[in-house]
Amino acid sequence: MKLSRREKLTYLQPAEIKGPGLIAGFTTRNGGVSRAPYNSLNLGFNTDDLQAHVEGNRSTFCRAFAVSQNQLLTVNQTHGNDLLLIDEENPDLGHFLKVEVDGIVTNQPGVMLGILVADCFPVLLWDAEKRVVAAVHVGWRGAASGILKKAVTAMTKHFNCAAGRIRAAVGPGIGAHRFEVDRPVREAFRQGSGFWTEISREVSLGHWQVDLGLSCRLQLEQAGLSPALIEAAAECTCCHQELFFSYRRDQGTTGRQLGFIMME
Repeated sequence: MKLSRREKLTYLQPAEIKGPGLIAGFTTRNGGVSRAPYNSLNLGFNTDDLQAHVEGNRSTFCRAFAVSQNQLLTVNQTHGNDLLLIDEENPDLGHFLKVEVDGIVTNQPGVMLGILVADCFPVLLWDAEKRVVAAVHVGWRGAASGILKKAVTAMTKHFNCAAGRIRAAVGPGIGAHRFEVDRPVREAFRQGSGFWTEISREVSLGHWQVDLGLSCRLQLEQAGLSPALIEAAAECTCCHQELFFSYRRDQGTTGRQLGFIMME
């Protein structure tokens, strides 16, 4: 992925998810109006930042990509594996804002899907032939409960996509070297999905480093995606303070960046 610029803001632009009439990427923390510790492009209302600053940042984001704020859809993420499917035109997206889900799938143009993160992984999916997009929030709970496989299944079953044709972009998240977990997390993976053996390394008694980015890739491949069509950001959100918000690094007091995708 390359670091690109639109007006004031910078964002990571995937190479795999692109095409005529498609907007997709992952914002950085730069280009907004919020003050420390939310400086500066904090797009999350679920923080203690001033609401006026978040609204201003969202306005900046929408203006940069030539969409109205009414077209930007973010939901109430709960670290689960439920999805919102939108398969018909909705003139007012406001009634979706409080829906408790961690992924959105749609075949509707003009809807900017947004996933807010600060260490969790934002994953974007795109089927160019069927014109279906998805944005998925993957933290350790979502990875353990198989949310990505569920999202791909929704695309194939509900929208008749072919898994082998779907392109994926895994945005920036926390690296394994900065993400250490304990036994309850291990048990959640062992009882669910997420390839615990492949993604974990024990670093001390009862503590493991976990590679959630690798879990995303392995789950997408298991769901039928071609490895050649899966792109992943190399940056660790916890390490790159100049680019990204990080919940773990900043001890919970931080902003949120956005993974976004829309068909025009």
